Amino acid sequence: MTRLYDTVASPLGELLLVGRASATAKGGTALASLSLPGQKGGAVIEDSWRRDPEAFQEINRQLSSYFAGRLTRFDIEYVDAGTDFQRRVWQALENIPYGATTTYKEIADRVGTSAVGVRAVGTAIGRNPLLVVRPCHRVIGADGALRGYAGGLESKARLLGLEGAPAL
Repeated sequence: MTRLYDTVASPLGELLLVGRASATAKGGTALASLSLPGQKGGAVIEDSWRRDPEAFQEINRQLSSYFAGRLTRFDIEYVDAGTDFQRRVWQALENIPYGATTTYKEIADRVGTSAVGVRAVGTAIGRNPLLVVRPCHRVIGADGALRGYAGGLESKARLLGLEGAPAL
């Protein structure tokens, strides 16, 4: 199946959106990846992909509303990806309220892994292909410090600031 892509300007820089056509998705596109500029492990446009701005209109509308402070929860269909464990971790991310933060240990507890599993949780969060819309930026260190973010700690801080998260 042909991958579709588009780019969109944001306060974090130009975002790369990648998806596929979906009869059930709002706007007709299921999102497979949202990458920030310079993101570690981010998507790279391939020759076989087709640029289709129209396919991402609904996603772009929601992103614009989010960055304007009017949207606190995305309603976007995602391409199912990742291992069972990663999907459990990513689902836990989606349950972190707008403007709130949680720790890696709290996510580990939510997905039923031991304290030893915190590192695995961090790895799963680091492989989240949907930055911004699946809010891994809301996960911080147990000491309240910003820790790892594929899009860079500056972007993580900007997203948390946009959401009015408590001072870190």
